[in-house]
Amino acid sequence: MAKNFPAGAAPAAEPPSGHRPWGAAEAAELSAGEDTAVDLISLGKQIRHLRKRRGMSLDDLGGAVGTAPSQLSLIENGKREPKLSMLRALARALGVSSDELLGAEPPNRRVALEIELERSQRSEQYAALGLPSIRPSSRIPTEVLEALVGLHREVDRQVNLHAATPEEARRANTELRRRMREKDNYFADIEAEARALLGHVGYASGPLSQHQISDLAAHLRFSLRHVDDLPHSTRSVTDLRNRRIYLTPNKDSSHDPRTVLLQAIASHVLEHRVPQTYLEFLGQRVATNYLAAALLIPEQSAVRFLREAMREKEIAVEDLRDNFAVSYEAAAHRFTNLATQHLGIRTHFQKVHKSGIVFKAYENDDVAFPVDATGAIEGQPVCRYWTSRQVFDVPDKFNAFNQYTDTATGTYWCTARTERGPDGEFSLSIGVPYESARWFRGKETTARSVSRCPEPDCCRNPPRDLAETWAGQVWPTARAASSQFAAMPLGSFPGVDETEVYRFLERHSDR
Repeated sequence: MAKNFPAGAAPAAEPPSGHRPWGAAEAAELSAGEDTAVDLISLGKQIRHLRKRRGMSLDDLGGAVGTAPSQLSLIENGKREPKLSMLRALARALGVSSDELLGAEPPNRRVALEIELERSQRSEQYAALGLPSIRPSSRIPTEVLEALVGLHREVDRQVNLHAATPEEARRANTELRRRMREKDNYFADIEAEARALLGHVGYASGPLSQHQISDLAAHLRFSLRHVDDLPHSTRSVTDLRNRRIYLTPNKDSSHDPRTVLLQAIASHVLEHRVPQTYLEFLGQRVATNYLAAALLIPEQSAVRFLREAMREKEIAVEDLRDNFAVSYEAAAHRFTNLATQHLGIRTHFQKVHKSGIVFKAYENDDVAFPVDATGAIEGQPVCRYWTSRQVFDVPDKFNAFNQYTDTATGTYWCTARTERGPDGEFSLSIGVPYESARWFRGKETTARSVSRCPEPDCCRNPPRDLAETWAGQVWPTARAASSQFAAMPLGSFPGVDETEVYRFLERHSDR
């Protein structure tokens, strides 16, 4: 069984940043009087190769183009950019066209390695290391060049993997959501792991108790330690050397302490290793959350409960929440795991901030979520006529809000609630196609709306009368979060201060 769902095999590695193929495309065309970007390293290597192939010394070539050999040496070493007239003179002397001089492929593997090594050594990243540069002269064996270039590539790869940009994170989220949709968000291997673990603690039905979770940790040979100095960037710390799981006794946390402990156990059970890509990191997090949910809301008990509600045509997420003593969000997520596989119901889930921005989403029912150019849903504004937005204006916050919404891809029935957390107020909604609404409590609702998004006049553009009154007369200041512009956190475990964690373990290792 593949333990590292849902990251799967790592995608093919992209060429490291800064390593372009021989001859920059932007330098392929020259026009008189224009400053053109030139790949100086590639150009210099090409000039040297062509000069030696014609049996010319620096003195010979300098005499042919009317410049000093020392100046040619600087050009060949990529340290000086030749003028346009010099480029043309060099091309004539070497028997090639200007385009060929700038755009040719490396003549052999050796020259390609020399170019890549020089580029790597001139990067800001390498300069920050304070290490000396190695000139790739003819005396250095090709095997040494291969090793040096390979090391530079791996350093670049590690830096790029652990400093993912927001765009890369969105692409990873998009890929992960695609994999979840392909499996209808149901993963049999993780469900099997959950069943085996529940069997070890004698689980029968109902909520999984704190006592049973402690027994589960003991079965896996972990002891539990509650401390008041847990690193601020963590919810738990697992000491694999001493088989300890450190938790905080803080009861004011917005996270269910059972969930935090089960997530720590899940990472061990699923045999997670330090992630090598941001996609793998996200995949491990989803798998950990999935196993924790499968333990808190066990498959057999939950399916039995949902099928009974389906027979009564009274499925309700809040009933699933109450029966297993979990949060509404956990119950909604778990419903998406089981609905299609066991009930034949296709569905979608949304977690939307009061501002209208999507924080989390999943669908396999063809609902048309808003997406950006990368295909990502997270961070996109939801139509203000959808249930997940309308619920914020409902005065009754105690009961679920139900609504039918006509969209371009069909009519959907949705149920939603609002909850307040550390980041503000959110709506949590589950939706199904119109024909599946008959299985749910709240199907008789008369609330109905029409969404014409992505048409701009649906809700993106302001109403005409308001625009005529205020357009050009207002200048709002946006509440932009700095995280929108920052790279993803560095480190083997993004967002975690590893030094702080290691010092924490040092403090507790002797106790």
